[in-house]
Amino acid sequence: MKLYVARHGETQWNLENKISGRTDIPLTAKGLQQAQLLAENAKGKGIEVIIASPLLRARQTAQAVSDAIGVPVQIDERLMELNFGVFEGKSRFDPDFRHIRAQFPTRYPGGESAFDLAHRVYGCLEDVQRNYPEKTVLLVCHGGVCRMIRSWFQDLGNDEYSGYFASNAELTEYEL
Repeated sequence: MKLYVARHGETQWNLENKISGRTDIPLTAKGLQQAQLLAENAKGKGIEVIIASPLLRARQTAQAVSDAIGVPVQIDERLMELNFGVFEGKSRFDPDFRHIRAQFPTRYPGGESAFDLAHRVYGCLEDVQRNYPEKTVLLVCHGGVCRMIRSWFQDLGNDEYSGYFASNAELTEYEL
């Protein structure tokens, strides 16, 4: 089966290099334009199922694709961004944040670890594979989730994993 994965469009916190995590913020005007470009790019890909994170920025992005191709959006909470706990709203360049980000088993204070995220995301991928074996599926999610999905398909070391970055409204294709 073919799997497409897209990160949501731009938010104000993306512009400000703030950690969004579970903070539910909308797309900017540019983010809405990016979602429209993603929708145009999705046309002709044969997408039959769209599953999105329940966070607004992902839902807005997924809805643009839905409107363009006529496929309804399903919501799956497992596609929510990593809970960064006390780091939500802080700078991506915070040294404590960057240190924890490179340590898979370390839980963000008040949040989750990469292992927690892997448990959620890998379970979602297994369900997608089981429930839609002959379908082309689009998942609309977040940067951390995109990173974890990539680790399902490729062996990534710590540096490769923590260094992987999906751009806003970037569409990536995988074969399940």
